[in-house]
Amino acid sequence: MKTYLLSAAALPLLSLAAPLPVLAQTAPAEVKQLREAALQDDIAWDIAEGLTTEVGARPAGTPEEARARDWAVAKLKSLGFKNVHVEDYRMPVWVRGAETAEVVAPFPQKLFVTALGGSGATPAEGITAEVVRFETLDALRAAPEGSLKGKIAFISHEMKRTQDGSGYGYYGGARFVGPSVAATKGAAAVVIRSVGTDYHRNPHTGQTNFAEGVSPIPAGALSVPDAENLARMLERSDNVTLRLVLTSRTLENQPSGNVVAEVPGSDPKAGIIVIGGHLDSWDLATGAIDNAAGVAITAAAAKRIMEAGQPRRTIRVVWFGSEETGGFGSDAYFEAHKDENIVLVGESDFGAGKVWRVQTGLAEANKDLGDRLARALAPLGVTRGQGKANAGADLSEFANAGVAAIDLNQDGTLYFDYHHTPDDTLDKIDPEELRQNVAAWTTMLSITANAPETIERVSEKAPARQP
Repeated sequence: MKTYLLSAAALPLLSLAAPLPVLAQTAPAEVKQLREAALQDDIAWDIAEGLTTEVGARPAGTPEEARARDWAVAKLKSLGFKNVHVEDYRMPVWVRGAETAEVVAPFPQKLFVTALGGSGATPAEGITAEVVRFETLDALRAAPEGSLKGKIAFISHEMKRTQDGSGYGYYGGARFVGPSVAATKGAAAVVIRSVGTDYHRNPHTGQTNFAEGVSPIPAGALSVPDAENLARMLERSDNVTLRLVLTSRTLENQPSGNVVAEVPGSDPKAGIIVIGGHLDSWDLATGAIDNAAGVAITAAAAKRIMEAGQPRRTIRVVWFGSEETGGFGSDAYFEAHKDENIVLVGESDFGAGKVWRVQTGLAEANKDLGDRLARALAPLGVTRGQGKANAGADLSEFANAGVAAIDLNQDGTLYFDYHHTPDDTLDKIDPEELRQNVAAWTTMLSITANAPETIERVSEKAPARQP
């Protein structure tokens, strides 16, 4: 995830939907034809099914992610993409160990827990300490320095379900920075209520970020039912004792990489459009919605443009490594390509729910381009938002640097039921909703890759994203 105040993600900026301009609601015939054909797409399902079946979980910097890169190169070549290659970099790799949680007193019972990425480690035998509850991250911040010495902090605030995932930014703070804050208060460890909206006993993992100079402490997420149970115990007793075992470790300087493929354009001066998603996943499941779906959607759409004839602009598909654990892939890609003539960016990293809103980050000179895009997406049930696109966690650095961006926001109502859990499996992808995503991305690419006008740089900075 660098610390993202950037998420994966993968999330759209909360905003009201704006009415479409009073313009004819028909796209040019060739765009309409591509859009309608994409509603029958099977390419994206083939990619997502293959990646989750033949590779499975692929944590960044691990041998499993290396197998995923090999798989991706072979798949993209078989689909006819050009210039398929891997751009290597190296990174630290956090490795999960044993993980258990058990209330010792006064109500002995086991709890379901998983370590957060970047967590510090307990001794092999674990630690046993009193639990102190904080209903919000702000309440933990307000705790006196040193007040948690030798204790386990418990952050219990509840994430709310929303279509656009906007609750992640606020409630996710318990995971993003909560352990670091607890460490500054002297806590021996921290557990949080999972950042999720389900009621399964599947805890949600995800990266946590310790501030510079703060030594990592053991940090785990409890499943939502177990977190609520622990909260009830603390309402009955002022002295609840928990035994926590989290034996993670970190390996330095491990290999990872971004997989890159292209649909070459006919006019090099017109620039490059960069799209994609992240190839890595957490280790608890097969990473279907996060983010096999995203790499599948964007590659399938680019493939459809390729089959329709050579576009004016080059379309570059990037399957990023290490989005989940620090954004090392996006950092490496930005440093290597920031001086290229990249004119537009966009990422799919919010599952496989239907695209319901388009947000643009275009220069005022490209207003007509945005209008044409809105018209062409309307038949898919996509509304136009008033917010500014930020291009996703892996491409936001380009948007922040002034590159135009487009976000095709997916319905995230159910996304955080499965996000970063053992439930992130292929069956959570609805094939029809996946096809609608491909149709939306195909529509966007057919318009932007062939737009006759120059796609200008943008002066206004893109909004921040959460990890």
